[in-house]
Amino acid sequence: MGKKYAAYVGSYTFIGNSKGITIYDVDVEKGRLTKKGEAIVNNSSYLAVSHDRKYLYSIVDEGIASFRILEDGMLEQMNIATIQGMRGCYLFLDPTDRYIFVSGYHDGKLTVLNIRENHTVGSITDFVFHKGIGSVAEKTHQPHISCVMMTPDSKYVCAVDSGIDQIKVYSFNYETGRLALADIVRCDLESGPHHMMFSNDGRFMYVVCELKKHICVYSYDGNGASPCFELVQRIFTVRKNASSVSAACAIEMTSDNRYLFCSNAGDNSVCIFQRDAESGRLSVMRILPISGDYPKDIGLFPDDRHLFSVNHESGSLTFFTVNYEKGLIIMNQVPISVDEPNCGLIVEL
Repeated sequence: MGKKYAAYVGSYTFIGNSKGITIYDVDVEKGRLTKKGEAIVNNSSYLAVSHDRKYLYSIVDEGIASFRILEDGMLEQMNIATIQGMRGCYLFLDPTDRYIFVSGYHDGKLTVLNIRENHTVGSITDFVFHKGIGSVAEKTHQPHISCVMMTPDSKYVCAVDSGIDQIKVYSFNYETGRLALADIVRCDLESGPHHMMFSNDGRFMYVVCELKKHICVYSYDGNGASPCFELVQRIFTVRKNASSVSAACAIEMTSDNRYLFCSNAGDNSVCIFQRDAESGRLSVMRILPISGDYPKDIGLFPDDRHLFSVNHESGSLTFFTVNYEKGLIIMNQVPISVDEPNCGLIVEL
């Protein structure tokens, strides 16, 4: 194909030897990564890349770190901006790369910051603290915003709160960078909505509910005066006899949206779904072991034919070739060791 890629894995740094962000060369044809270097930051927990693929952003202890992606894939740090709160857990850049949204798991805070013309992270334009009380002690007894994402039409910002079993939907003013509550999607009690994504056509929203171990499929219509979300389906991500300590984790979809993957901690597996484009509904093809402990994140290679799993507890990356015809993943190399990895992504250079 002639294209070059780099991969980035964010890790905690308070235990082990990780420096923060590990950088890899990418072999798309074989579905493999080779370590190239590291960027030093404190406890990188989530990564996001600009739409022109020239800048990388990472959650760190001090707030958000910005990096320039060099021609060879290495990173040059530009600045670190504070979010004036407890450390975040998820980042989302709006389609114009003018704003970055940060979800706060520990303090239930949603923060919006502007991106300067030089692509460094600027000042806070707005923030909202979620309120409410859940019912699962030590897990959902208070707000935990675990994911934030814009609707594909850029009209609304969805904040997934696993602590109060809600997705709060905000309208967003591009001129002021301010949020205003527009709707609330109320998920099943004690389901723990965790991560989400939209289909390419913008018609469907997929929400991973970690505690009840299912994916909720919602239709979305943003053409009216207010957003409209309607539940289409609930489907489990693990087998019926899976351990009660299992939790659905990360979600990923092929570029053509025909297949969806969801990783499961505890069960240490990945569920492969086939997706119907018209109805948005999912059907389970196979649930298979991921060969690692706590697959906190998963990712597809650019060819959609290879998958990698970021295994937090076992400190490893595992790699698979995907056979969609048979619904199988086949391990294609030995695991790569990396201490306490949290997030991984592949970027075209």
